[in-house]
Amino acid sequence: MTISLTPAAADRVKNFLETRGQGIGLRLGVRKTGCSGFAYVINYADSTEPQDLIFEDRGVKVFVDPASLPLIDGTEIDFVKQGLNEAFKFRNPNVKGECGCGESFSV
Repeated sequence: MTISLTPAAADRVKNFLETRGQGIGLRLGVRKTGCSGFAYVINYADSTEPQDLIFEDRGVKVFVDPASLPLIDGTEIDFVKQGLNEAFKFRNPNVKGECGCGESFSV
């Protein structure tokens, strides 16, 4: 089981945490929503929860709750800039379908 980051995503997280002045990594999970079933939930982590599964890649810790892991196991997190837009993108090998807007997915 693993969660990984591209160099761009790792750099973004490290730079943001440094600018922010606090935080220990990235928190990744999913919630039920949208037209396809699930949506990614991503936040900066300030603390560790007892149930957290912790992955480390490129010097960044990624915290995942046990319920989300089966849906996102093997996911690579990227950070993409397109014009004025910038966002984290997810390459999830478990995805069977996505909605047209790209906000939700099914497994």
